[in-house]
Amino acid sequence: MDFSLSDEQRMLVDTVRRFIATELAPLEDRIEQQGFLDPELARAVHAKSKALGLYALNFPEAAGGGGLSAVDRMLCEEQFGHTTDILIRRAFGNVYEPLLECKGEQVARWLQPAVAGARTCAIAITEPGAGSDAQGITTRATKTADGWRLNGSKHFISDGEWSDFFLVSAKTGDKEISMFMVDKGLAGFTVGKDQKMMGVRGTPHLELFFDDVPLEPLALLGEQGQGFKLAMGALNVVRLAQVGARAVGKASHVLELMVEQANQRKQFGQKIGDFQLIQQMLADSAIEINAARFMVLNAAWLLDQGADAREQIAMVKVHAAETLGRVVDRAVQLFGGMGFCKELPIERYYRDARIYRIFDGTSEIHRTVIARSVMKKGAALFELHR
Repeated sequence: MDFSLSDEQRMLVDTVRRFIATELAPLEDRIEQQGFLDPELARAVHAKSKALGLYALNFPEAAGGGGLSAVDRMLCEEQFGHTTDILIRRAFGNVYEPLLECKGEQVARWLQPAVAGARTCAIAITEPGAGSDAQGITTRATKTADGWRLNGSKHFISDGEWSDFFLVSAKTGDKEISMFMVDKGLAGFTVGKDQKMMGVRGTPHLELFFDDVPLEPLALLGEQGQGFKLAMGALNVVRLAQVGARAVGKASHVLELMVEQANQRKQFGQKIGDFQLIQQMLADSAIEINAARFMVLNAAWLLDQGADAREQIAMVKVHAAETLGRVVDRAVQLFGGMGFCKELPIERYYRDARIYRIFDGTSEIHRTVIARSVMKKGAALFELHR
């Protein structure tokens, strides 16, 4: 087993890291204060990232994307975790894998513009009564002579303000879910309020309402009844990349600040890093971050081999999210009063970290999934070779 990065991987990581440090990090405080990213700044970082070939890295080269392997993508996603959510979306894109199901006219209308960054989409699955239970949706699409009629609502739709079309899951039968590409501006499609969050400031989370929205036949993504499979496939990737890898990156970023503070701040005539309880905070954080990183990379490697990594991704989601929570909690404690003060970013990281244990399936739901799989598959899920 070779765990070293290739020269190409090092160059990729360095390029992303440098772009974040020079182009994105200087904007973070402004977004935190304003609560939004100025449209002109959004367009500027978008253009600079595209010029460097950093947009839509997760999509195949044949579709106009970066063509990265799952492992290489996770290396980038970890770096994305060093900055703010809305800046990640504008700079690097949020192009969802179900769009690869586009065929014929759909390719030019939705897929190619999304990968090129000319159009932006958001995925709309969550409803007030259907969060972790994605099968519990009540939004419904009814077939008509002209296509479909969409009725229902969604909420907590991240990036809905900037997006101009949505991948919407809807029931097309009693036990059947399909996915549709729904353009903003269609008759009967209303964008509701931005549901303000404790953290991730700058990223809007909107309500969507569908009142007899007419959809042409072309709006159906993939096959009828394939929607739940497409949604789960998309969420699996999101859990690994946008939760797992980014949680590792954010925790690493916070630990760097903790180390700097432990070396610089003095109390009782010595730097606080000399106190054993502070050392335990640093040691535990380093241990947990490294464990989470290798879990992320192992799950990504399995995906690259064409293997089913659902259980491994569920484990990543729980462990990485909870590692981030523990690391930022230690950071607040280590920084003391200043860790609770808005003058430093630690307070923001603390708020931002809390959602990782909730979105894209709560820790409790994933633990249930993992436990059921362990009971069914046994040692295959925790032995090196069985």
